[in-house]
Amino acid sequence: MDIELILKVYPYFLEAAVVTIELSVLTVLLGLICGALAAAARMSRFRLLRIIGAVYVSVFRGTPALIQLFLLYFGGPQIGIQLDAFEAGVIGLGLNIGAYMAETMRGAIVSVDGGQTEAARTLGLSRTQAFRKVTLPQAMRLMIRPLGVNINAQIKGTALVAAISVVELTYTAQRYIGSTYKPFEMFFLAGVLYILIITVTGKGISYLDRKVRLP
Repeated sequence: MDIELILKVYPYFLEAAVVTIELSVLTVLLGLICGALAAAARMSRFRLLRIIGAVYVSVFRGTPALIQLFLLYFGGPQIGIQLDAFEAGVIGLGLNIGAYMAETMRGAIVSVDGGQTEAARTLGLSRTQAFRKVTLPQAMRLMIRPLGVNINAQIKGTALVAAISVVELTYTAQRYIGSTYKPFEMFFLAGVLYILIITVTGKGISYLDRKVRLP
């Protein structure tokens, strides 16, 4: 283990870690928005919306995220979509994780006892009011842990954008391997930083889960 080399390059890895965090935050936010819309579409009374939601989930869960990134970044210009590497990474990974989050959200909503909705309707609440005041609060509590799993997977998944030359942790490790010929040290340092990011995120999710856990 070349500790001197690690101490020399770690400031550059810290800069790359900031990019990884930015990617994670933006893709998770986009994923939550897309997931919520897709879950709502899949549970809609309108058949067309259900079909659109199902197609979105099937396409983005059924194809590799790396292929989706390549289509956006390399194939996009052929159809008039010009994105830089960072933008393509955010959109591609955000749409991908959104498909998984959609099923997580839908599963949480479906798992809430339907009898509670019927009881709320009996008390005079409309279907929308019953969903907003009875079903949704319980579903949100149930979905925190599974969404946390999705978020942690997404943080690790940001490594894929190294393939389109986004200067995040994995790309930085690969770049310095070319000049130092020390793959163990470079990937070790990148791995440590990934672990730190995921650990902090996991602690935050666990704290939120404890705060809203069902009695």
